[in-house]
Parts: sequence; C-alpha cells; structure tokens
Amino acid sequence: MKLRKSLWLFLVLTLVMSLFLAACSGGEKAGTDTEKEETPKEETPKEEPKNTDPVTGGDLIIGSAGSPTLFNPYFSTDTASSDIEGLIYNALVKTNKNLETELDLAEKIDVSDDGLVYTVKLREGVKWHDGEEMNADDLVFAYSMMKNPDVVSERKSNFESLEKIEKIDDYTVKFTLNKVDVTFYPTTLGSYGPLPEHILGDVDPATLHENEFNTKNPIGTGPFKFVEWKDGEYVKVEANEDYFEGRPYLDTITTKYVADANALIAALQAGEIDMYNAFPGTEIDTVKAIDGVKIEEDLALSYTFLAFNQQDKRFQDKKVRQAFTHAVNKEAIVESIMNGAGQPAEAPDSPLMWTYNDDVPKFEYDLEKAKQLLEEAGWKDTNGNGIIDKDGEEMSFSIKTNQGNKVREDIAVVLQQQFKEIGVEAKPEIVEWSAFIDAISAPNWDYEAMILGWSLSTFPDQYDIFHSSQAAEGLNFVWYKNEEADKLMEEARQTTDRDRYVEIHKDLYQILVEDQAYTFLYYPIEYRAMPEELQGYEFHSKNQLFNAHKWWLQTAK
Repeated sequence: MKLRKSLWLFLVLTLVMSLFLAACSGGEKAGTDTEKEETPKEETPKEEPKNTDPVTGGDLIIGSAGSPTLFNPYFSTDTASSDIEGLIYNALVKTNKNLETELDLAEKIDVSDDGLVYTVKLREGVKWHDGEEMNADDLVFAYSMMKNPDVVSERKSNFESLEKIEKIDDYTVKFTLNKVDVTFYPTTLGSYGPLPEHILGDVDPATLHENEFNTKNPIGTGPFKFVEWKDGEYVKVEANEDYFEGRPYLDTITTKYVADANALIAALQAGEIDMYNAFPGTEIDTVKAIDGVKIEEDLALSYTFLAFNQQDKRFQDKKVRQAFTHAVNKEAIVESIMNGAGQPAEAPDSPLMWTYNDDVPKFEYDLEKAKQLLEEAGWKDTNGNGIIDKDGEEMSFSIKTNQGNKVREDIAVVLQQQFKEIGVEAKPEIVEWSAFIDAISAPNWDYEAMILGWSLSTFPDQYDIFHSSQAAEGLNFVWYKNEEADKLMEEARQTTDRDRYVEIHKDLYQILVEDQAYTFLYYPIEYRAMPEELQGYEFHSKNQLFNAHKWWLQTAK
C-alpha cells in the first residue's frame, strides 16, 4: 500500500465497520472508564477438551430479542439485521478481535499519495451463493448504486466523498474521491462489499431498498448461505461449501427470536437455545447455574442513551435537555437495574476508542438544578395539576424503547418516576424491535423520547449521527443541529493527522455534551452465554458472531 507517512500512520491505527442501532438482545452491558477497569470475574469451571481438533457438523441455535428488518448492509441500520448480514456477506476489509484492520474480499488496496484514489484488487475465484463468480462488475454496481439519487438509503453519507468508480479489469476497481475522507478506507471499504449485479442489475434503483432480495433470498459471498426467515420467529443459515476461506465447521446457525428476556433465560435453561448474547447482568448467577453453559464477558463497543425528538419545539431548547439529564440518576440506574455492572456515560464515545475523552461538561443528578433550568426555559406548573406547562402545552410525553430489552424497559419506568419529581409526565411505551426501528427512522420519526443504544463504528466518527445533513434521510433521527459542531465533523473527515483528529473530537465532544444532543446513560460490558462444547470462539467487542465459520462443537469421545 503506497501512502504518505502521515496518512499511513493514521490508517494503520484506524478501525473498520459501521455503526448500528443496538437491540442488545434483551440484555444490557456494563461500562468502564477511559482506562479499562479490571472488574473481578468469577471463573467458570471448564473441562479440558476431549479432542482439540475441529469437528465438522452440528447446529447452533442463538436466542435474541431483536428481530431483523432486512438483510442488505447497504440499507439496514440495526444490529439484529447486521448480525445475520455478517454471516452472509463480506466487505472489502474487516477487523480482528484486537480491532486491527485486515483484508477481506480485497486482496490488495493501494492509496495514492494525495489520499484521493483507492485501487482495490479483488480476490479471484470467490463465488456468490448461487455459484456465479464475483468480480469487479459486482463491486462497481454496488458502489455506483449508492451514488444514484433515486436509491433510498440511510447509509449514503458513507459515499458522499466518492466521485467516480471505474473498472480497471475483471478484478480491479479504482475509486476516486472528490476530497480527502479518512473514513472511506475504514468505514466504507470496511462495511460494504460487492452485490450480485446479475441479480439486482435490472431492478429499479428507486425500489432496491424494498426488493425481495433483501428479505427472501439474499445472496452473498459469506461463510453461510441464507435458508429461511420467518418474521418474528427465526432466521436460518447453512454452511457455504464453497466459501473462499473454507467450509464452516457448523452445518447451520439458527437465530430464534423471543421478545422477552425472561423467556430467553428460560429457553436457555430448557436447552431450546444454545447461545444468548448480551443477557442481562442481573441474570449472571442464574446463567452460571445452568449445566453445560459457559459465559464470556468483556467491554462492548457501544453506549446507551436517552434522546428527544428535536423536531418537537418542547425539546429544542438545550436548557430543557440539560434539565432532563440533571433529573436522571445514572448511578442509581446502574446500581439498581444493572446490579452495579456498569458505569455512567458522559460522552458520545467508547472507552475502547483512541478518541475517547470524558473531560466534558458534567450534568450531575440534581433535581433542584433541573427545576431551575426548566423554569428559566419558561416551564412552570400554572394550573396546579403537578405537570409543568408553557404556552398552554404540558410537558407530557412518551418514552419509547424496544420490547425484550429488560434493562431498557426498566429504565423507562425509573425515568417515569424520576421525571415526575420535576413536574414532567413521562409514559413508557414498549415496542417490538423492528417496529421500533421503523417508527424512529426516516421518514417517520414517530416518537417523542426514546431509549436506545449505538453499536459504534470501529472508526470513531460522529458525522452520521450528529451532522445536520443527516437528519432528513440519515441517522440523525433526533434532528440535532449545531453549525459549529457541523464544521468540526466536516474538518475531522478531511484530517489525516491523528493528533489533530483527536483534538477536533475533544472540541466536538464539548459541544455535543454541552448541548446534550443525547442524555448519555452508560457504557456496557457484554455477557454472552454459550455451550461449553463450543470451541474456536473469540470475544469481539462489536461483533457477537465474529468468525462464526471457525466455531465448532466439541463432541464427546
């Protein structure tokens, strides 16, 4: 790879994969500070493997609370969908468990000295699941699709800097950018690969996002092939015999959807599911007592937040948003709901990131300060009914969150109680995961307040979430807007110096936190339950199904 020294030093430290709305499978995760704390962990007794050689065969059933919406990385925004997509598709690059960049479908990537031209040499001999060979035409088709104004996707911001896509030969594609974009390599090339032109090439671009390919027969190059999706019940995939890295050891993986955390624990106890990712920390003793189950735990690349729809004029004044944050007792939430397995969050970043900085304005739990800020913003209880009002409108709203995530459901109830103390009526609204995502996303924005989480990109970039240009069609579904913040996010994307990138984000976080773009709730540790017989598993802070094609089930002698 040919790079200027500064760009090279930057890119070798950057990380791959895009960000997704996190369902968290009904569980929640604890957090850590800037430097990862060594949390005492009980060791689960493990028997020595009876046979250390990988075994081919077997079926794995994974339980999850969040049902997917579709299976195409160019259009999905939620983790329930991306988990399955990671089994079906490949991107051009990927990250290992240490968040280090590795090539995937790309055999080689050359970057010009000015950082504007990326030449990608694809692996040869890679086959689509229908037996057709993958080539440069498929990559050109996929990336050109995202430059088509008729295509509807919340992922288009990842392609804004892409000026031109050219096929050089059957396995080589040249991408030319219109400006330096340090997210192009780690995020765009790391999240998006080819799509089968022979299947989708003749589809009306305006309908690609709703084409049945995305739900009934997704065809990728990944280690597993799509078999069946019964909405609200399960998704099944089977081993790809022709996978370019070799056939997966497992025959099938089935993800079973149960929209209740307690029911998922019961299913694990009954042996109806084999694996439960991100189960609630409050259930750790229960899970440890289940025969044949082991637990993996570590910091996850995510955070959970409370957000308000800033299209609603009641939430446009930052004093109001600051007041709500002052009324949230984050410490009590972590201690009482998460059984102490977490840490309050202050900023829109993860302690795992090299940009992480919690030297930001602090909004401690302070009910009197919250009342004062609301009064300064013109909110008072003028009729004595216990609910503050302004210009004839009461501060009464619903807090929407996803069904099956017990921690979020409980947080909504606690917030209802905490907000009542400052004269605010907040009503929990629990919604099935896919319906929840549909409601909060463009063009619906059907919510007043929400509790949700971000499974963060492994490259730290806030543009997709907070830039004002991403409100109408992108992932800025809270409609946050700050011109100074916009300028910093734009500058960051064109900054190749790592130290300067960190400084920009330090300034950016000051603004986002001062504005309380979100009420940042906590950073999580993720608990994952799986069979003791499962071998080849490696904990990845973002990807729960990391290298699933290398997993195998240890058979008894």
